[in-house]
Amino acid sequence: MTEWTILGAGALGCVMAGLLRGRGEPVSLLLSERHRGHLHPSLDLITLAGRHQLVHTRPLFAEQAGQIRRLLVLTKAYQVVPALQALRGLPNETPIILLHNGLGVAEQVLALYPQNPLIVGVSSHGAMKEGPWLVRHTGRGETWLGPANPAANAHAGLADALAGALGQIRWSPDIARLQHRKLAINAVINPLTACHRIRNGQLLEPRFNAVLAQLSEEVHQVMAALGEQEPLEDFRRRLHKVIELTATNYSSMHQDLAHGRPTEIDYITGYVLKHAGHLPVPVCRQLYNEVKKLGG
Repeated sequence: MTEWTILGAGALGCVMAGLLRGRGEPVSLLLSERHRGHLHPSLDLITLAGRHQLVHTRPLFAEQAGQIRRLLVLTKAYQVVPALQALRGLPNETPIILLHNGLGVAEQVLALYPQNPLIVGVSSHGAMKEGPWLVRHTGRGETWLGPANPAANAHAGLADALAGALGQIRWSPDIARLQHRKLAINAVINPLTACHRIRNGQLLEPRFNAVLAQLSEEVHQVMAALGEQEPLEDFRRRLHKVIELTATNYSSMHQDLAHGRPTEIDYITGYVLKHAGHLPVPVCRQLYNEVKKLGG
């Protein structure tokens, strides 16, 4: 069996490693320099059923990039390019799969690795880190993959190869549309919950009615200018449903600010601002500036 290499030992990366190992797939975890010289422990994965599962993976470091046959990149958006720059020996034929929030990274990766098949995707799997090498799988969602360059089309079968472990996963030639739709949801929920320090579900309180209405309209207008054909009311219904389904969750941007980490604001709201053109997006701009001021 061909080994999966996971770059990004955060919550989602560790959960993905656990799901793949649970199906008998070989998995290596690409570790950073700070892990060198330390014992590589087994992961402790808390499953959806609440059971603890020990997950054994093979440790790998950047200079071993020549061994990588399938690369799943599950870092934060701003970490992708620096991490990939270290993999100088990555074979040209190795497919790179990007699964991160926000947009604007794939173009940089294509410039860095123009010959590699580049696959991009969106996923709604939930994951939470509860301690060193202790992660919890908080929700089984759907995942979509698609090509970012022509070479990726030959690897559409990777979606089927991942489906056994991840559940609902499909290949879409029109992955950009799905990425835009996910980004639109994130551009509303993430900065609002981060700035107000609230759970997702609290956005449905009456005090947020006006800002939700204006922010969703601003984001929708920009997505429409990029070719999105979803009507505004359909977008708002989808947004409301996501907020309801994740009501008890804290957004990733909320968590990043709360723990003093950089956020992905430049790849979410920043992407909206970059493509707004002449469109007025005052709430987006205000939230972007506020997150930056808070340290994000």
